Amino acid sequence: MIKPDWIALDWGTTNLRAFAMTKEGRVVARASSDAGMGSLAPDGFEGALLDLIADWLDDRRMPILAAGMVGARQGWVEASYLSAPTPPLATASLATPSTADARLDVHIIPGVSQARPADVMRGEETQIAGYLRHDPDFDGVLCLPGTHSKWARISAGEIVGFRTFMTGEMFTALSQYTILRHGLGTGWDDEAFITAVQDGLSHPEMIGARLFAIRAEGLLDGLLPDMAHARLSGLLIGVELAASRTWWLGQNVALIGAEPLSLHYQKALHQQGVIAPVASAEDMSLSGLTAAHAQMKGTS
Repeated sequence: MIKPDWIALDWGTTNLRAFAMTKEGRVVARASSDAGMGSLAPDGFEGALLDLIADWLDDRRMPILAAGMVGARQGWVEASYLSAPTPPLATASLATPSTADARLDVHIIPGVSQARPADVMRGEETQIAGYLRHDPDFDGVLCLPGTHSKWARISAGEIVGFRTFMTGEMFTALSQYTILRHGLGTGWDDEAFITAVQDGLSHPEMIGARLFAIRAEGLLDGLLPDMAHARLSGLLIGVELAASRTWWLGQNVALIGAEPLSLHYQKALHQQGVIAPVASAEDMSLSGLTAAHAQMKGTS
Protein backbone atom coordinates (compact mmCIF):
# COMPACT_ATOMS: atom_id res chain seq x y z
CA MET A 1 0.00 0.00 0.00
CA ILE A 2 1.32 3.43 -0.96
CA LYS A 3 1.66 5.74 2.06
CA PRO A 4 3.24 9.01 0.89
CA ASP A 5 4.43 11.72 3.27
CA TRP A 6 2.96 14.28 0.87
CA ILE A 7 1.61 14.51 -2.66
CA ALA A 8 2.84 16.67 -5.54
CA LEU A 9 0.47 17.72 -8.34
CA ASP A 10 1.28 19.03 -11.80
CA TRP A 11 -2.19 20.18 -12.80
CA GLY A 12 -2.35 21.73 -16.25
CA THR A 13 -5.05 22.64 -18.72
CA THR A 14 -5.42 19.16 -20.22
CA ASN A 15 -3.91 16.74 -17.70
CA LEU A 16 -3.53 16.07 -14.00
CA ARG A 17 -0.37 14.30 -12.83
CA ALA A 18 0.02 13.18 -9.23
CA PHE A 19 3.16 11.96 -7.46
CA ALA A 20 3.29 10.20 -4.11
CA MET A 21 6.36 11.63 -2.37
CA THR A 22 8.60 10.79 0.58
CA LYS A 23 9.64 13.61 2.89
CA GLU A 24 13.03 13.63 1.13
CA GLY A 25 11.38 14.29 -2.23
CA ARG A 26 11.56 10.77 -3.70
CA VAL A 27 8.71 9.58 -5.93
CA VAL A 28 7.20 6.29 -4.73
CA ALA A 29 4.19 6.20 -7.06
CA ARG A 30 2.61 8.25 -9.81
CA ALA A 31 -0.77 8.53 -11.46
CA SER A 32 -2.34 10.67 -14.16
CA SER A 33 -5.67 11.48 -15.75
CA ASP A 34 -7.14 13.74 -18.40
CA ALA A 35 -8.96 15.78 -15.73
CA GLY A 36 -7.19 19.00 -16.63
CA MET A 37 -8.32 22.45 -15.56
CA GLY A 38 -9.94 23.05 -18.95
CA SER A 39 -12.42 20.20 -18.50
CA LEU A 40 -13.51 20.95 -14.92
CA ALA A 41 -16.03 23.25 -13.30
CA PRO A 42 -14.90 24.85 -10.01
CA ASP A 43 -16.82 22.24 -8.02
CA GLY A 44 -15.25 19.37 -9.96
CA PHE A 45 -11.62 19.66 -8.85
CA GLU A 46 -11.91 17.89 -5.51
CA GLY A 47 -13.68 14.92 -7.05
CA ALA A 48 -11.16 14.66 -9.89
CA LEU A 49 -8.32 14.67 -7.37
CA LEU A 50 -9.92 12.03 -5.16
CA ASP A 51 -10.57 9.80 -8.18
CA LEU A 52 -6.82 9.80 -8.81
CA ILE A 53 -5.26 9.60 -5.33
CA ALA A 54 -7.87 7.88 -3.15
CA ASP A 55 -5.68 4.77 -2.79
CA TRP A 56 -2.87 6.90 -1.32
CA LEU A 57 -5.00 8.37 1.48
CA ASP A 58 -5.61 7.07 4.97
CA ASP A 59 -6.99 8.83 8.03
CA ARG A 60 -4.22 11.44 8.09
CA ARG A 61 -4.58 14.97 6.77
CA MET A 62 -2.44 14.74 3.63
CA PRO A 63 -0.26 17.71 2.58
CA ILE A 64 -0.76 18.29 -1.16
CA LEU A 65 1.16 20.85 -3.22
CA ALA A 66 -0.09 21.76 -6.69
CA ALA A 67 1.41 23.79 -9.50
CA GLY A 68 0.01 24.86 -12.86
CA MET A 69 -3.28 26.06 -14.28
CA VAL A 70 -5.22 24.69 -11.31
CA GLY A 71 -4.42 28.07 -9.76
CA ALA A 72 -5.75 30.11 -12.68
CA ARG A 73 -8.83 32.33 -12.47
CA GLN A 74 -10.82 29.51 -14.11
CA GLY A 75 -9.25 26.88 -11.82
CA TRP A 76 -10.01 25.45 -8.42
CA VAL A 77 -9.10 28.66 -6.63
CA GLU A 78 -7.09 31.57 -7.99
CA ALA A 79 -3.52 31.78 -6.75
CA SER A 80 -2.65 35.45 -7.25
CA TYR A 81 0.46 36.17 -9.31
CA LEU A 82 3.79 37.15 -7.81
CA SER A 83 5.12 40.28 -9.55
CA ALA A 84 8.50 40.05 -11.28
CA PRO A 85 11.23 40.59 -10.31
CA THR A 86 10.61 37.88 -7.74
CA PRO A 87 11.94 34.55 -6.50
CA PRO A 88 9.99 31.83 -8.31
CA LEU A 89 8.51 30.52 -5.06
CA ALA A 90 6.86 32.36 -2.18
CA THR A 91 5.10 29.84 0.02
CA ALA A 92 3.55 32.65 2.06
CA SER A 93 1.41 33.36 -1.03
CA LEU A 94 0.07 29.82 -1.54
CA ALA A 95 -3.65 29.56 -2.25
CA THR A 96 -5.71 27.07 -0.24
CA PRO A 97 -9.01 25.79 -1.65
CA SER A 98 -11.69 24.61 0.75
CA THR A 99 -12.38 20.87 0.64
CA ALA A 100 -15.24 18.72 1.82
CA ASP A 101 -12.86 15.82 2.50
CA ALA A 102 -10.92 16.65 5.67
CA ARG A 103 -8.01 14.45 4.56
CA LEU A 104 -7.05 16.92 1.81
CA ASP A 105 -4.71 19.75 2.80
CA VAL A 106 -4.23 21.37 -0.61
CA HIS A 107 -1.97 24.34 -1.38
CA ILE A 108 -1.52 25.88 -4.85
CA ILE A 109 1.66 27.64 -5.97
CA PRO A 110 1.08 31.09 -7.51
CA GLY A 111 2.26 32.02 -10.97
CA VAL A 112 4.37 35.04 -11.88
CA SER A 113 3.29 38.18 -13.71
CA GLN A 114 5.12 41.01 -15.42
CA ALA A 115 3.66 44.49 -15.86
CA ARG A 116 5.63 45.84 -18.84
CA PRO A 117 5.41 44.23 -21.27
CA ALA A 118 2.38 42.40 -19.90
CA ASP A 119 3.07 38.69 -19.43
CA VAL A 120 2.15 35.80 -17.13
CA MET A 121 3.27 32.26 -16.36
CA ARG A 122 1.77 29.40 -14.36
CA GLY A 123 3.67 26.18 -13.79
CA GLU A 124 6.91 27.37 -15.37
CA GLU A 125 7.85 29.22 -12.18
CA THR A 126 7.88 25.87 -10.37
CA GLN A 127 10.16 24.37 -13.01
CA ILE A 128 12.46 27.37 -12.67
CA ALA A 129 12.50 26.91 -8.90
CA GLY A 130 13.41 23.28 -9.45
CA TYR A 131 16.29 24.24 -11.73
CA LEU A 132 17.58 26.75 -9.19
CA ARG A 133 17.34 24.13 -6.46
CA HIS A 134 19.99 22.16 -8.36
CA ASP A 135 21.96 25.19 -9.59
CA PRO A 136 21.34 28.06 -7.13
CA ASP A 137 24.08 30.22 -8.66
CA PHE A 138 22.67 30.11 -12.19
CA ASP A 139 22.76 33.53 -13.83
CA GLY A 140 21.44 33.78 -17.36
CA VAL A 141 18.36 32.82 -19.35
CA LEU A 142 16.12 29.78 -18.99
CA CYS A 143 14.10 28.83 -22.07
CA LEU A 144 11.05 26.66 -21.47
CA PRO A 145 9.72 25.39 -24.84
CA GLY A 146 6.11 24.32 -25.03
CA THR A 147 2.69 25.40 -26.18
CA HIS A 148 3.63 28.85 -24.95
CA SER A 149 7.43 29.09 -24.87
CA LYS A 150 8.95 31.16 -22.07
CA TRP A 151 12.29 32.98 -21.97
CA ALA A 152 13.11 34.02 -18.40
CA ARG A 153 16.07 36.09 -17.21
CA ILE A 154 17.41 34.74 -13.92
CA SER A 155 19.72 36.64 -11.59
CA ALA A 156 20.46 36.25 -7.87
CA GLY A 157 17.81 33.54 -7.57
CA GLU A 158 15.05 35.72 -9.02
CA ILE A 159 12.98 35.83 -12.19
CA VAL A 160 14.01 39.31 -13.34
CA GLY A 161 11.80 39.37 -16.45
CA PHE A 162 10.35 37.06 -19.08
CA ARG A 163 8.65 36.87 -22.47
CA THR A 164 6.17 34.37 -23.86
CA PHE A 165 5.88 33.17 -27.48
CA MET A 166 2.86 31.22 -28.77
CA THR A 167 5.06 29.10 -31.04
CA GLY A 168 3.71 25.71 -30.00
CA GLU A 169 0.09 26.81 -30.26
CA MET A 170 0.72 28.32 -33.69
CA PHE A 171 2.30 25.05 -34.84
CA THR A 172 -0.79 23.14 -33.71
CA ALA A 173 -3.17 25.59 -35.37
CA LEU A 174 -1.25 25.68 -38.65
CA SER A 175 -0.69 21.92 -38.84
CA GLN A 176 -4.27 20.95 -37.98
CA TYR A 177 -6.54 23.75 -39.17
CA THR A 178 -4.99 25.28 -42.30
CA ILE A 179 -4.25 24.14 -45.83
CA LEU A 180 -0.84 22.93 -44.64
CA ARG A 181 -2.47 19.93 -42.97
CA HIS A 182 -2.81 18.23 -46.35
CA GLY A 183 0.94 17.90 -46.86
CA LEU A 184 2.39 17.29 -43.38
CA GLY A 185 3.71 13.99 -42.09
CA THR A 186 4.58 12.91 -38.57
CA GLY A 187 8.25 12.09 -39.16
CA TRP A 188 11.29 14.31 -39.13
CA ASP A 189 14.11 15.61 -41.30
CA ASP A 190 17.00 17.33 -39.50
CA GLU A 191 18.39 19.06 -42.56
CA ALA A 192 15.01 20.53 -43.51
CA PHE A 193 14.54 21.70 -39.91
CA ILE A 194 17.92 23.46 -39.62
CA THR A 195 17.54 25.13 -43.03
CA ALA A 196 14.09 26.39 -42.03
CA VAL A 197 15.33 27.67 -38.65
CA GLN A 198 17.95 29.75 -40.41
CA ASP A 199 15.37 31.00 -42.91
CA GLY A 200 12.93 32.02 -40.17
CA LEU A 201 15.69 33.64 -38.14
CA SER A 202 17.13 35.58 -41.09
CA HIS A 203 13.81 36.64 -42.68
CA PRO A 204 11.04 36.61 -40.06
CA GLU A 205 9.07 39.16 -42.10
CA MET A 206 8.62 36.51 -44.81
CA ILE A 207 6.94 33.95 -42.56
CA GLY A 208 3.55 34.16 -44.33
CA ALA A 209 5.08 33.50 -47.74
CA ARG A 210 7.43 30.79 -46.44
CA LEU A 211 4.50 28.95 -44.89
CA PHE A 212 2.51 28.87 -48.11
CA ALA A 213 5.61 27.71 -49.97
CA ILE A 214 5.46 24.50 -47.93
CA ARG A 215 2.12 23.71 -49.53
CA ALA A 216 3.18 24.85 -52.99
CA GLU A 217 6.36 22.75 -52.95
CA GLY A 218 4.34 19.74 -51.90
CA LEU A 219 2.10 20.16 -54.95
CA LEU A 220 4.74 21.13 -57.52
CA ASP A 221 8.02 19.62 -56.35
CA GLY A 222 6.96 16.61 -54.33
CA LEU A 223 8.12 17.97 -50.96
CA LEU A 224 8.00 14.95 -48.68
CA PRO A 225 5.51 15.15 -45.78
CA ASP A 226 8.18 14.55 -43.13
CA MET A 227 10.31 17.34 -44.59
CA ALA A 228 7.27 19.62 -44.63
CA HIS A 229 6.62 18.83 -40.96
CA ALA A 230 10.21 19.64 -39.99
CA ARG A 231 10.20 22.80 -42.11
CA LEU A 232 7.07 24.15 -40.45
CA SER A 233 8.59 23.57 -37.01
CA GLY A 234 11.90 25.11 -38.06
CA LEU A 235 10.32 28.23 -39.54
CA LEU A 236 8.29 28.93 -36.40
CA ILE A 237 11.21 28.30 -34.03
CA GLY A 238 13.44 30.43 -36.25
CA VAL A 239 10.99 33.34 -36.04
CA GLU A 240 10.89 32.92 -32.26
CA LEU A 241 14.69 33.02 -32.13
CA ALA A 242 14.68 36.16 -34.25
CA ALA A 243 12.30 37.86 -31.82
CA SER A 244 14.14 36.59 -28.72
CA ARG A 245 17.66 37.31 -30.02
CA THR A 246 18.53 39.62 -27.12
CA TRP A 247 17.57 36.84 -24.72
CA TRP A 248 20.01 34.24 -26.04
CA LEU A 249 22.74 36.10 -27.93
CA GLY A 250 25.85 36.12 -25.75
CA GLN A 251 23.90 34.75 -22.78
CA ASN A 252 24.24 31.73 -20.54
CA VAL A 253 21.23 29.66 -21.68
CA ALA A 254 19.64 26.45 -20.43
CA LEU A 255 16.47 24.67 -21.55
CA ILE A 256 13.71 23.11 -19.45
CA GLY A 257 11.23 20.98 -21.34
CA ALA A 258 10.14 17.66 -22.76
CA GLU A 259 11.72 15.77 -25.62
CA PRO A 260 11.81 16.00 -28.56
CA LEU A 261 10.79 19.68 -28.59
CA SER A 262 13.56 20.81 -26.24
CA LEU A 263 16.12 18.97 -28.33
CA HIS A 264 14.88 20.83 -31.42
CA TYR A 265 15.43 24.13 -29.61
CA GLN A 266 18.82 22.93 -28.45
CA LYS A 267 19.81 22.09 -32.02
CA ALA A 268 18.52 25.42 -33.33
CA LEU A 269 20.47 27.34 -30.68
CA HIS A 270 23.58 25.28 -31.30
CA GLN A 271 23.53 26.41 -34.93
CA GLN A 272 23.81 29.97 -33.58
CA GLY A 273 26.77 29.08 -31.37
CA VAL A 274 24.75 28.73 -28.15
CA ILE A 275 25.36 25.61 -26.06
CA ALA A 276 22.19 25.07 -24.03
CA PRO A 277 21.88 22.01 -21.75
CA VAL A 278 18.42 20.46 -21.41
CA ALA A 279 16.68 19.61 -18.13
CA SER A 280 13.51 17.50 -17.97
CA ALA A 281 10.32 19.50 -17.41
CA GLU A 282 8.86 16.78 -15.17
CA ASP A 283 12.04 16.48 -13.12
CA MET A 284 12.22 20.25 -12.63
CA SER A 285 8.53 20.46 -11.71
CA LEU A 286 9.01 17.79 -9.04
CA SER A 287 12.17 19.48 -7.83
CA GLY A 288 10.34 22.81 -7.58
CA LEU A 289 7.40 21.25 -5.73
CA THR A 290 9.89 19.59 -3.38
CA ALA A 291 11.54 22.96 -2.77
CA ALA A 292 8.14 24.48 -1.98
CA HIS A 293 7.34 21.62 0.40
CA ALA A 294 10.67 22.15 2.18
CA GLN A 295 9.94 25.87 2.50
CA MET A 296 6.54 25.09 4.02
CA LYS A 297 8.16 22.71 6.51
CA GLY A 298 10.85 25.28 7.32
CA THR A 299 13.71 23.04 6.16
CA SER A 300 14.83 24.94 3.04
